[in-house]
Amino acid sequence: MDLHILDHRLKVTSICKDGLVVFTHPLIKLIFLRNRTRCKFFSLTETPENYTVVLDEEGFKELPPSEHLLVEDSTWLPLNVVSNGHASSSSQAVGVTKIAKSVIAPLAEQHVSVFMLSTYQTDFILVREKDLSVVIRTLEEEFNIYREVGGECVPFRSQDIRNGFQKNGKEAKITVHPVLSPLNKFLVMSLDPDTLPAIATTLIDVLFYSSSQKDGSHSNQDLDCIKFFSFSLIDGYISIVMDTEAQRQFPANLLFTSSSQELWRMVRIGGQPLGFDECGIVAQISQPLADSDISAYYISTFSFDHALVPEEDIDSVISLLQQQRHDPSQV
Repeated sequence: MDLHILDHRLKVTSICKDGLVVFTHPLIKLIFLRNRTRCKFFSLTETPENYTVVLDEEGFKELPPSEHLLVEDSTWLPLNVVSNGHASSSSQAVGVTKIAKSVIAPLAEQHVSVFMLSTYQTDFILVREKDLSVVIRTLEEEFNIYREVGGECVPFRSQDIRNGFQKNGKEAKITVHPVLSPLNKFLVMSLDPDTLPAIATTLIDVLFYSSSQKDGSHSNQDLDCIKFFSFSLIDGYISIVMDTEAQRQFPANLLFTSSSQELWRMVRIGGQPLGFDECGIVAQISQPLADSDISAYYISTFSFDHALVPEEDIDSVISLLQQQRHDPSQV
């Protein structure tokens, strides 16, 4: 298999809900006015706590400085596993479990923190730029590694990195985080970018005007349904993750999903906001799912992580993860 280091340098940011009005114009520009921005990697995810925005350096320039904007200090690089010349397609409904043992677990063992972004098309593994030497050394025996430069894929080896291999310092303390499962049923969908204007009014309404006091109340431990909506526009491909209630607001003939029309349930990871420096969070979830051959999309956000599993598997997934929490030696 091939591993591509994509030609994007990313920032991970958070916009607090009270400050969204400050960013409405630049966010609309990034979503709908592609010809007026050089941004090629953009993802916006709303959770009960905040909006997580992951975007490249050109996109980041569009966001005004504000007390309502938090920015993780690092620059992140997106990796993508490619099999037989094609990105691992989420239309096969396997997602992060496909790379749990080959990518996620080895990086966790080397104490490399990852930020996951699954889309309709593929799974992006974000790693800190400063960790790239560790990533390459860890994965080069398993993968042919290429770096995208100006649209071309160039073979990439560990000796191409000046700062060499250094294992990430101290031993990581393993924390097995609690998991919760809201009752929403989700769909992972896509859209022809040329038809994006046709859903503009609905998308703006869902993203910017649907929040309420009721939504905010879902940030406590007693989750029935939560507000979760994710929109990504990456290298011209659109991915949308939303629950069935939000889906009903969109024209049925424009959005498409897999032929099975599969519904997904969420596993939300973390009782308290997760830190960016903690390693192994994705591995804790993806490894037992991979062992049980259960598909999963995985979306990290600024505060919590979220895995989407097939609706029919949610009970067994929760049982697996709760068993792991009570017996941390399984991690």
